[in-house]
Amino acid sequence: MNRKILETENVTVSFDGFKALNNLNFSMDAGELRVVIGPNGAGKTTFLDVITGKVQPTEGRVMFKGRNVRRLPEEQIALLGIGRKFQTPRVYLNLTPRENLELACNRNKNVFSTLFGQPSSSERTTVKGLLETIGLTLKADLASALLSHGEKQRLEIGMLVAQSPDLLLVDEPVAGLTDEETENVGDLLLALAESHSILVIEHDMEFVRQIARKVTVLHQGSVLCEGTIDEVQNDPQVIEVYLGEPMTTAEH
Repeated sequence: MNRKILETENVTVSFDGFKALNNLNFSMDAGELRVVIGPNGAGKTTFLDVITGKVQPTEGRVMFKGRNVRRLPEEQIALLGIGRKFQTPRVYLNLTPRENLELACNRNKNVFSTLFGQPSSSERTTVKGLLETIGLTLKADLASALLSHGEKQRLEIGMLVAQSPDLLLVDEPVAGLTDEETENVGDLLLALAESHSILVIEHDMEFVRQIARKVTVLHQGSVLCEGTIDEVQNDPQVIEVYLGEPMTTAEH
């Protein structure tokens, strides 16, 4: 598919004179898995904030599936098909993974109806498939508070997928994870990329190498370069930007 699912055109975001994003031009195709990296302060989180409507650009346009969403509220952008996973897992710890997924499947539900109502057969089928996809079938009926950090991350990604977004925005999904958990999250994102458009913000370069097909490097609010992970890591501008912040290990 060559249709662009996301484009930003000359997007600038100024906070009291500081340009968090500076004339940012970016695009990704529908069905693409894209990883965005950059040193601290490069504008990565602001980039996601602009896409989701949390922050309004000072200048420029944000196009989602060909539609300018710049001035739309966050809720409307989400309903158009953009889902975001934040750095810290946001799951209901007192609910089981199954109940969390049931809640996510039907946004009209609340926690009470999820606990005491009966899910439809299609919801049960969807939740069963999601539990298998995120590797939590055996822990489906445990309290989510008992899950490891990595399992909570996978559960939240599953909750995001349950809402059927066209574009998944995933912010630093492996921060604080063990090597094994990191690999599991990477495998999950690669599996989801077969049927979803995914934009991942990440610091951990080993993880980036595991999942990346195309990498975009942000620096001072603009795109510095794009390419494969090898092209990016060998780019003289990128090496200069990352001096003192080695690209071979996770940044903290």
